[in-house]
Formats: sequence, structure tokens, C-alpha cells
Amino acid sequence: MENSESKVPLWEKYILTIQEAAEYFHIGEKKLRKLTEDQADADFIIMNGNRIMIKRKLFEKYLDEAASV
Repeated sequence: MENSESKVPLWEKYILTIQEAAEYFHIGEKKLRKLTEDQADADFIIMNGNRIMIKRKLFEKYLDEAASV
């Protein structure tokens, strides 16, 4: 059983779920889902089965270079 003290903080995780990415980057889940749908071949997306995951550092780089989201 895992307690809250043993959880890895979002800023240390390699990949984030859509919900975690929305919280971390302050972007709505709906917007992130649309973005991952439009950018399906982007290097910051990884699929875990049918679950969309966001590679945190690569998405940070994408956002640094983006004029708008």
C-alpha cells in the first residue's frame, strides 16, 4: 500500500497522464486531448495501450517553442 509521502511529485515524473499534465501545465484536459489528437505524431506523446501519456520534458520544450496553445 502506497501512502501520499511515497508518491513521486509531478515535476519529477518522466511521463504524465492527461490529468496530471493539465494540473502541472495549467492547461485544460479538453485542450490537452485536442492538442494530442492534432499532434498525434509529436515526440512528446506516448501511448500506454489506449491511454495517452505526455513526456513532461519534451512537452515543456514544445511549449517553450510554441507561440500559442
